[in-house]
Amino acid sequence: MDKEKRGSNRVKMRVPVELQSEGSKSPIRTETADLSLTGFYVEMMFNLNVGTPLDIKLQIGDTTVLTIGRVVTCDPTVGNGISFTKMLPEDRQELAIFLQAAEAPE
Repeated sequence: MDKEKRGSNRVKMRVPVELQSEGSKSPIRTETADLSLTGFYVEMMFNLNVGTPLDIKLQIGDTTVLTIGRVVTCDPTVGNGISFTKMLPEDRQELAIFLQAAEAPE
């Protein structure tokens, strides 16, 4: 886990995610490399530009969390950091419960 300047713990985990940018015909389907309450990182060969707004679908267990985000970092041919900019309270709670369970010792 890594707090750095993000304000919430990141958990290294692969979660299916679908990213849809404005004007693109088909979504990008990939997985997170890490995930937190404030955003996530995805490893991708073809990067998105910093500032790109995104509609996001995260598949956490049996639940789909819908959110809006923005690309905040770009590591060429490696990946993108994405920050959540808008999320419904119930989706935020689902994500918080999911992350808590993932961090809990077995």
